[in-house]
Formats: sequence, structure tokens, C-alpha cells
Amino acid sequence: MATASKILVIGGGISGLACAWRLRQLGQPVLLLERSRRFGGVIDTVEEAGFRFDIGPQSFTSTPALSELIEELGLTGELVSADPRAPRYILRSGQLLPAPLSPPRLLSTPLLCARTKLRILSEPFRRSYPPDEDESVAAFVRRKFGADLLANLVAPFVSGVWAGDPEKLSLASAFPGLRQLEEHYGSVIRGAMKQRRAASRKNSGPRPSLCNFRGGLSTLVAAMATQLGEAARTDAEITAIRRSLAEGSKAFEVAYRLAGTTQSAQVDTLIFATPAGETARLLRGLESKFSALLEGIEYAGVAQVSAGYAVAQIKFGRSEDGLRGFGFLVPRSEGLRVLGTVWNSSLFPERAPEGTAAFTSFLGGMTDAEIVSYEPERIAAIANAELASVLGISGSPVAQRVSRWQRALPQYNLGYGELTAALQKLCAASPGLFLAGNYLAGPSMGACIDRANKVARDAADYRAAFAG
Repeated sequence: MATASKILVIGGGISGLACAWRLRQLGQPVLLLERSRRFGGVIDTVEEAGFRFDIGPQSFTSTPALSELIEELGLTGELVSADPRAPRYILRSGQLLPAPLSPPRLLSTPLLCARTKLRILSEPFRRSYPPDEDESVAAFVRRKFGADLLANLVAPFVSGVWAGDPEKLSLASAFPGLRQLEEHYGSVIRGAMKQRRAASRKNSGPRPSLCNFRGGLSTLVAAMATQLGEAARTDAEITAIRRSLAEGSKAFEVAYRLAGTTQSAQVDTLIFATPAGETARLLRGLESKFSALLEGIEYAGVAQVSAGYAVAQIKFGRSEDGLRGFGFLVPRSEGLRVLGTVWNSSLFPERAPEGTAAFTSFLGGMTDAEIVSYEPERIAAIANAELASVLGISGSPVAQRVSRWQRALPQYNLGYGELTAALQKLCAASPGLFLAGNYLAGPSMGACIDRANKVARDAADYRAAFAG
């Protein structure tokens, strides 16, 4: 049985859903196929004994494109924002110390030595330029500010956001804004101050805060999937992709199984919104040059332990209003396996029953790849014991959920800019083939939506030219 859809999106994570949604808004006929039984990829929300746990990302910072999407879906009223003043902590010698989030606090924090503080203070008055070659995040921080800033602040942040290794992560690919500041101004701090002053003159509104939805992040996934309707299908496995054999045709012939039935579609445009490894597999028989590049993208494995406790079990930070704070990050020098913990019920409402608190701890990453292969019970025991030692928790959690991903986050390691440039060149030479996903423009939800919108517009433009 053949379908007549003209644009096929493969992969129903946040990137694929957003791409299909934008194509629909652009008036394009689209079919989205997702191999698993649900949409969302790593994004999910589960209920456990009265707790609401987000699986995967725990929040997002809004971008213009993401705000537009939320408004189009009618979800603005479901948004909740975290208190931007909620304290963030760094573990140091077993104690939680406030993270220095402003220049004055950097100069007063016990997390940094006097020499590093002097380098921070003098950095705006020293002109420097980045090296010609790709530079790691670790090399950049040591060159500009010193080793203890790297060990106590930057490395924990890199582990928390990327689950990455700062010795391997490319500054230009993972944090391009920092390299650009040094290139343009000769000083990261001076450049950041100038940019902030310029931004404040243009917009005097509040700074973006971390957001979620009252019902959890799956609210966004469910809304897109529902409104796409029959144009988005789960349990759909691609079995073959090839170029049309018709003379002069640039179209694709795609075979897939949907609910146990073999179907086919002839499409002029293909969008791959699957992880890099899966995209490489699907493209191997179609455009083999993609495979070597895509298979070279390294991924970090991550384990997540969501846990709920009675507030009475928790010693640290307890008050009449319950535990207050964003959470904490853990430098590797502390000897713990938890990378960091988010205090969900402190950030957003309706995450935990009254008198309880919800936490999400992350383990693994590039610096502890082994732990993701452990049994869930062992991972939970490690996370709960370490969380108990940090927060002074007595007793076992009243609810918990363990999730594991062997390939959770793509690593924008040294040389990544050359790799993505090569992928773009291959796409330009492959009519009708487009790539979306978190391995291309950043792993955040906002970056994925931005990339999905661009791909959708490019695909719509291509189809218009193709039809012409």
C-alpha cells in the first residue's frame, strides 16, 4: 500500500516533532514515522506514588522559536518558571557552597584561590586571542583563568550540561560565544560586559529563566503529537530507503512496517531526525558517505535517578517552606559518582505531594562511562547513598525511578566543527535529504527547535523548487 506524502520525517523526538509541526504550519504535506511506541525520545514525564518526574531534561530556557511554538500549541497558560534567585550549589570538601553566579561573587567565593581571582580581576585589561587550532574547554579555561576555576566550576558545569569531558570538548563547537568574545574583544569579560550593556538598552525586560510545564515536559511532546494526528505515527520501522529508479527522478522510495503491515511511500524530501548512529544506519545503503562521519560522533551514556523523600528525612536546607534551591554540581575531585542533582520540587509546582521533596540525580557521562551498564538497583543505591551524604537524608526514598541511556548526549569534541561542515557539504550535494537533531546545533531543547525550524523551511523551499 503506497502513500502520497511528499515530505517524510523519520524520528519522533523533539526535533522530528517540531520539524513536522513547522512543515504543517508552512502548508506542507508531511508524514512523521517513529520506530518506538511513543513520541518524545529521551523526553518523558512519569507519575510515581504522587510524584511527577521528568525523564531526560528537567527544564528549558526559552528561545524565540520555542516561545512561538508554545504559543501556537496553546500551551502558554501551562508554563511555569523557576525562581531565578533559587540558590545553586557546588560541593566542596563535603559541603555545599553557593555557586558564584556574578563577577563580585567570583571574587569572594572560597571555591577559587587568590591567584585565580586576580586573573579574573585583571582579565578585562589583558588582550589575548584564541589559537588558530581547535581548543578544548579545559585548555581555554587554564589559559585564561587557571586550573582551580576549571576543576571547581567549569568542569562540574560541563558535566552537568553535556555529561562531557572538558579536556575533549571543543570550545568553538560547544561554547562558540566564548571564543567569539575573545576573537572580537580580546577579553571574555570585557566583551560580555559590552554585550550585556547593549542588550539591556534594547530590552529592559526580565532575563530568561528556566521553564517547564505544569504537567511536565511531555506536555510539549503530547501537544505536537496530538495536533499532528494521523500525520505522526508510532510503531513505524523503516525497512528500506532508495532513490527512485525512474529516469531523471530525484525522489525517494521508502518502505516501512506500520502496526505489522508493510507500506511504502514515494517522497521528494527526506528529513532524518534520528540520533547520529541510527541516521548512519538508515543512510548506509542510500548515501554511504554520511555513515563514516555520523558514526564518528561520540555519545555520552547517562543514568538518571529520580527520587522522592519526606521533607522530615532531609537535614540540609530545611525550612517552613521546605527545601529551597536549584540543586548542586559535584567536582570530580569530591570522589562521588553523582554529577549533579536537581531539586525539582523546589523549582516547579506539583512535582511532589505536600510534605515531600523530589530530586533528580545524574550519573555517568564521559568521565564515568561504566556506571550506565550497572543494573538499575545498583545505580539507585549509589545515587541515594551519595545524595543522603550530601543533604543529610535519613532512610530510603518513598518513590524512585531509574532511567539509563547508553547514548544520551552527543559530544562536540575537538574537530567537531570540521565534522559538521562536512555533513553540511554532503547534504548540499544530496538533493532532498536533510538532517535535524541535537548533534547538529546544540543539545538543548531550544537549540533543537531552532534547528528543526530551519530544516523545515529549507525543506519547504526545496520542495517548492522540486515541484517547479
